[in-house]
Amino acid sequence: MTVHLILGGARSGKSGYAERLALTADGPLYYLATAEAGDAEMAERLERHQAQRSPRFTTCECPLTLAEELAKRDQPGHTVLVDCLTLWLSNCLLQQPESWPVYRAALLTQLRQSRADILLVSNEVGQGIVPLGALNRRFVDEAGWLHQAIAAEADNVTWVVAGLPQTLK
Repeated sequence: MTVHLILGGARSGKSGYAERLALTADGPLYYLATAEAGDAEMAERLERHQAQRSPRFTTCECPLTLAEELAKRDQPGHTVLVDCLTLWLSNCLLQQPESWPVYRAALLTQLRQSRADILLVSNEVGQGIVPLGALNRRFVDEAGWLHQAIAAEADNVTWVVAGLPQTLK
């Protein structure tokens, strides 16, 4: 089992990189999508992503239940791609903010004990200015702390810029 954290900015190529890595695996492939279509533009984006995705992936939408969905696919030889952690974090903070510590702990526990290979895609959001608003600042803080916790235990960490993967760990 390996855990691979793939970070990058918006439209950096991180999802495409993660998908290409996953497609090199021989066993079952799972795509855990955390986005929700809150409006027509987002629905169109999601449809475009789904249409471009390889048919080898079995897709599951999990806007909140990420740890549980990872556990369902926790078998040696399985490869699970999660896209993306920051959308999942947003969902948690907007829908059940008081439960965030529980969701975070459950994910970290599942990653530590997983027998599947897991690719985690996430947006690096901590390189800009400190945002206005308490919720925005909490989001940036929580994303940074989540990335640090996962990176500390991950087998691999890759930073993707302009479609170019850079190995960090």
